[in-house]
Amino acid sequence: MANILVVDDEIGIRELLSEILSDEGHAVAIAENAAAARAMRLREPPDLVLLDIWMPDTDGVTLLKEWASNGQLTMPVIMMSGHATIDTAVEATRFGALDFLEKPIALQRLLTAVKSGLERGRLIRNLRAAGVSTTAKNEAAPVADGVAVGAAENGALKTNASTAAAGVSLDQPLREARDQFERVYFEYHLARESFSMTRVADRAGLERTHLYRKLKQLGVELARGGRRVERAAPGLGDGGAISGAVGGAIGGAISGADNAGDGADAGRRDNDTE
Repeated sequence: MANILVVDDEIGIRELLSEILSDEGHAVAIAENAAAARAMRLREPPDLVLLDIWMPDTDGVTLLKEWASNGQLTMPVIMMSGHATIDTAVEATRFGALDFLEKPIALQRLLTAVKSGLERGRLIRNLRAAGVSTTAKNEAAPVADGVAVGAAENGALKTNASTAAAGVSLDQPLREARDQFERVYFEYHLARESFSMTRVADRAGLERTHLYRKLKQLGVELARGGRRVERAAPGLGDGGAISGAVGGAIGGAISGADNAGDGADAGRRDNDTE
């Protein structure tokens, strides 16, 4: 279960998203404007924020920039809007937004974005706890409290090897220490390569099938973004062109590379069984 904050000035959207996410087992808090969102963020930082762009007092992009500049962007933020342009959506990702959902929001698109956002937040917390730097290589984008604000655009994270090694306790059996190090190692490279199994396998020097087995053994979860599902939630409808443009830019190339690698692995497994 995760704590999710929904910020939207439309009561119908707040109630509908709250109902859907509560049914998924999450604890949902709602805010009708930026002032209420600020107060809730200070009282109890959420694991994920769904933030509307167009609001009467302070718009969502301005609030996002405020959190980033004040070092308060410690959680993934997914932007929402039914009227924003592609430029607005891209600007939001530059300032730290992980994803963009265009209203009316498709149900599976919503659930996929939330799952990916929570997984990214968990990964960042694990890397920070292990002493790994999560500063984005994109120098033009602001960075808030160790969250890679530019990661949605370039997926690139950098690390300090000595601090990463220091995150593994040496006062434990070798097997446990090795598993802990491998978990941190693979989580770091998955984030750096935007969860591309092909690129992680190449970097680690492993076959993809071996890598899949290793990640399953270590309990490392996978998350992919940018995939669209057409079935819509009642009252939400299907996502539109802006969501497709931003989601495709973030995850389309990743999914394509991974699917190609999956097909190649499947062919090799067939040959091995003959």
